[in-house]
Amino acid sequence: MASDSFGEARGLTGDELLALPAVIDLDTSNRALTIGRSTGYGLAKQGMYPVKVLRLGNAYRVVTADLLKLLGLERSQGDGSHADGRNESHSLAA
Repeated sequence: MASDSFGEARGLTGDELLALPAVIDLDTSNRALTIGRSTGYGLAKQGMYPVKVLRLGNAYRVVTADLLKLLGLERSQGDGSHADGRNESHSLAA
């Protein structure tokens, strides 16, 4: 049972972060930042959360791209370019 509670308390791996959908709930963002639920919601309510928080009715949402940028991660796009416009397609000239 102790391992289950530990699993819930740990942060997210890089692969888990990169697999997240475009927008996530605040609990998932809190987990990625390894901050507690009460702290995360308190920061969001005060407008002091580390990334922009969207308030949709009673729900808080975070744009995953903003979270990844804060954490120093980025997704590659299908064409080989990065979200910031860099392109990593390589060709050899003969």
